[in-house]
Amino acid sequence: MDHRPIPPARTGTAVTASDVAAAVARTGTTLVVLDDDPTGTQSVADLPVLTRWEEPDFVWAFEQRSPAVYVLTNTRSLGREDAAARNREVVVAALAAAARTGTHVRFVSRSDSTLRGHFPLETDTLAAVLAEHDGRSVDAVVLVPAFPDAGRITLHGWHFVRVGGEFVPVGDSEFAADATFGFSSSDLPAWVQEKTGGRVSAADVVVLDIDTVRAGAQAVRDVLLPLTGGRTVVADTVDEDDLRAVCLGLALAEEAGREFLYRVGPPFVRARIGQEARPPLERAEIFADVPVRRGGGLVVVGSHVGLTSRQLAVLQAERPQARSVVIDVPTVLDPARAPAHLQAVGEEIARRLPDGDVVLHTSRVLQRSDDPAESLQISRTVSAAVVDVVRAVLAAHPPRFVVAKGGITSSDVAAHGLQIRHAVVRGPMLPGIVSLWEPVAGPAAGIPYVVFAGNVGDDDSLAAVVRTLADPAHP
Repeated sequence: MDHRPIPPARTGTAVTASDVAAAVARTGTTLVVLDDDPTGTQSVADLPVLTRWEEPDFVWAFEQRSPAVYVLTNTRSLGREDAAARNREVVVAALAAAARTGTHVRFVSRSDSTLRGHFPLETDTLAAVLAEHDGRSVDAVVLVPAFPDAGRITLHGWHFVRVGGEFVPVGDSEFAADATFGFSSSDLPAWVQEKTGGRVSAADVVVLDIDTVRAGAQAVRDVLLPLTGGRTVVADTVDEDDLRAVCLGLALAEEAGREFLYRVGPPFVRARIGQEARPPLERAEIFADVPVRRGGGLVVVGSHVGLTSRQLAVLQAERPQARSVVIDVPTVLDPARAPAHLQAVGEEIARRLPDGDVVLHTSRVLQRSDDPAESLQISRTVSAAVVDVVRAVLAAHPPRFVVAKGGITSSDVAAHGLQIRHAVVRGPMLPGIVSLWEPVAGPAAGIPYVVFAGNVGDDDSLAAVVRTLADPAHP
């Protein structure tokens, strides 16, 4: 399968966002979304985000009375044991806060639409903790990795990514060669078998095929109702209407007593809570209620995927007046030279910000190892260096805005560099992708923060976001 097959026409009634929202309201459910990096918020608006997960943090979030709460676990940057422990901590704290506030919660494991991440480890952990602490038995684990806005779709059980205007099987893309989370299968049942080491066979995976999805929510519900015992389900999704049909079918099955865990891409939560896609934010909206800060913003680029490097090049070509400052990765990996280098980088950025935007990026030659654990350690070391610089800049000269490019980068910059504990997702910066947060209290209060995944958008997208945010006094 080298190209995108043509999906069938719909035979059922189209599902609206209000249809799903009504089903959610009937159950009174709040989704707790464990986001393995912060880019999952790019498809939603007006929802609370936590970068810490103690019980009082969840109490604050549940008191917002939102249909979903995001928790930045950042587990894609962790090893297996640490990832499992963090998932456990989040669920235990969320269940305690839910009991304290009278909130009924269900859990979503949000991960990458190109299939990178700790699967099945994370859903296995969630299921075990739910059984242990809440007596819940999971009937099915539902996989919905599609992200149509970013060119990731699932059809007839196969997952595709759009590359250069053409859909290719994800197993043939650069993402499948990931040093830590690599894989070979594009057929999702086969992928499940591959990732579970054969514990779940491809033949046992239930595929919600596009014909069922497009027959309508009742047809989806009818497939789901008989499932028990933690069956794995894969849902075909080509567009937003497909997502809504799947989500309403899930909600109807939950109303009938089924218990599901979700492993999903970014737009699932928007569809599952019945939220309309919000138009991209404009400059006047973004800065309407924040302190006036003259000078420049800070763009932090850590991702090394090819798309990010092209986006960085376009930004630099369009805005030559924006000073580029480089964190040299080989120097950062040398403990003897790293401190002086990072201090110099931070001081240079603080000097430049009063006069305009600054682009901070890591050197573009990717440092990696054949050992997945070593590759993760390199990523963590580099991310810690970026955090040190951002924190120093925040203390010396708070930027007008911050854009962070890359999953691990944007998570660590938020939680540790800007020291954001609670935030609210305001909405997208580009249609369906790239989210803007409003930090709640703390040293970053009043600084719009943009979370930009490494693998979304086109070559012009980073420049377009900065264009929207740029101070008219420093065009």
